[in-house]
Amino acid sequence: MSEENRSGSKNQNAGSPKPMSSGRGRGLRGGFAAGPGGSCVCPSCGEEMSHYLGVPCNQQKCPKCGSFMIRK
Repeated sequence: MSEENRSGSKNQNAGSPKPMSSGRGRGLRGGFAAGPGGSCVCPSCGEEMSHYLGVPCNQQKCPKCGSFMIRK
């Protein structure tokens, strides 16, 4: 069908972007942040260290064995 609807008038929404989302979901980046406190643990050797704000545990390497840490 062309840009005319059944009543003969032009479609006002033709070519316009889709509307914003309905507000549900976790946001643009996934939204799984665990917060500022806590600690990071090595899954290989069990070494534990403090979690630093803004640095995910899975991006920190264990100071003992070099494996990537996980959040406790």
